[in-house]
Amino acid sequence: MRLSRARRRGLWARLSVAALLAVAGWAGAAGQASASSRRAEFPELTPEVAARLDSAIREVMREAAVPGVIAGLSAPGKGSYERAFGVADKATRAPMKTDLYMRIGSVTKTFTVTALLELVDQDKVGLDDPIGEYVDGVPNGDRITLRHLADMRSGLVNYTDDEAFSKAFLADPNRPFTPQELLSYSFKHPVRFQPGERFQYSNTNTILLGLVVEKASGMPLHEFVHRKVTEPAGLRHTVFPADASIPVPHVHGYTRQTASGAIEDATYWNPSWAWAAGAMISGLPDLRTWARVLATGTLLTPKTQAERLKMDMTSLPGAGYGLGVFNVQGWIGHNGSLPGYQSLVLYLPEERATLVVLANTDAARDGREPSTLFGNAITRIVTPGHVFDLPASAQPAQSPTGD
Repeated sequence: MRLSRARRRGLWARLSVAALLAVAGWAGAAGQASASSRRAEFPELTPEVAARLDSAIREVMREAAVPGVIAGLSAPGKGSYERAFGVADKATRAPMKTDLYMRIGSVTKTFTVTALLELVDQDKVGLDDPIGEYVDGVPNGDRITLRHLADMRSGLVNYTDDEAFSKAFLADPNRPFTPQELLSYSFKHPVRFQPGERFQYSNTNTILLGLVVEKASGMPLHEFVHRKVTEPAGLRHTVFPADASIPVPHVHGYTRQTASGAIEDATYWNPSWAWAAGAMISGLPDLRTWARVLATGTLLTPKTQAERLKMDMTSLPGAGYGLGVFNVQGWIGHNGSLPGYQSLVLYLPEERATLVVLANTDAARDGREPSTLFGNAITRIVTPGHVFDLPASAQPAQSPTGD
C-alpha cells in the first residue's frame, strides 16, 4: 500500500524526542538561563502530595486512553514517589508493576552519545572530526562533524521520513535492518541544509554515531555500551538487544503505527530499525539512576560534560538541545517514543530531583504525546517554576490516521 506523506511523518518522526524536536529554528541561551534561575519549589513527597500525583496521572490515563504507566519521582530530603497504574498486558489484564522491563526508544540516544563522549575523553575521536573520516558515502561527510551529529545540526535527512523505509517496515515489522540499510534510505536524498546552519532532529545522526563508536572502540555498539556505559553506571537491568527479544518480566506496548491504523501489540517487533537511535530496554530503577548520571556527567570528564550541556535553544521558551540531551524548563534528559512505548527520563539539577515516566502506548491525544502529558501533569504539582511542556504544535501527527 502507498502511504501519504503526512501519514509517513506520523509513523516515524517520533522515534524520540519527537515532542520537542520536530521544531527547527534555534536561538540564544536566554530562555535556558531564565528557566534555570527560577525556584523549583520542590515539595516533600508526603501522602497528600502523592494523592495529588495519583489523581493527576489517572486523569491523563483516562483522557489519553493509556493502558498502563509507571512513574518515579524523588529528591534528596524530600522522599520518593513510585507508582504503577493500569495494565501491563491488555490480553491477560496483568497489572502494571514498577519493576517491569520496557522499550525506551530515543532515550537510547543518551547512551550512544555518552559512549561517543567517553571515546572523546580517551582521545580516540574528536567532536570536530568530520564523519567522513569514519564512514564512507555520507553526503557532506567532509563537512559534517561528530558534534553536528550529536547536537542534531547535520542537515542529513531522517531515514524514517523515507517512503521506501516506511513501506518496508510496515510490510514486516519483525524484519531486521542493518545500520547500512537505514543509512541508504537517508543518503539517497539531498541534504536539507548545510551543517551547523540550524537544528533538525534526525535519527540518521545517531545511527552514524553508533558506527563511529564501533570503529573507534573495535567493539559492537551493544557490547561497548554494556561494558563502558551501563555497567560502570551501575545499571543492572538495562539492555541493548541484538535481536527482537525483551527480558522477562516485561510490559506489552500498543501502537496505531500500523499498516491498517488499527491498534496492535508491538512488543516483539524488531527494534533494529532504531538501533543506536532507539533500540534499548530498561526499567524504572535503572532509569532513575541514569537520569542523574546523564545530567551530572558521572562517566565523563568535567570538560566533556560541559560540552555536552551547551544547549542551543529552540523558539520554544526554555527548551534546548545539547549533545544527545535536552533541557526543557530546567529539566535535563531525554524522551523516547517507538511503536507501543513512551519514556521520559529527567533530572532537575537545582533540586537534584529525578523524574521517570514509562507508558505502554505511543498514541497521542490532540497531537500531544503521553510522555509529555504525564510530565506536564506531574511537574505542575511538584515544580511549578519548572513545568515540563512541549506544545502540540511542536509535535508531529500522532498516528497513521491522524487521530
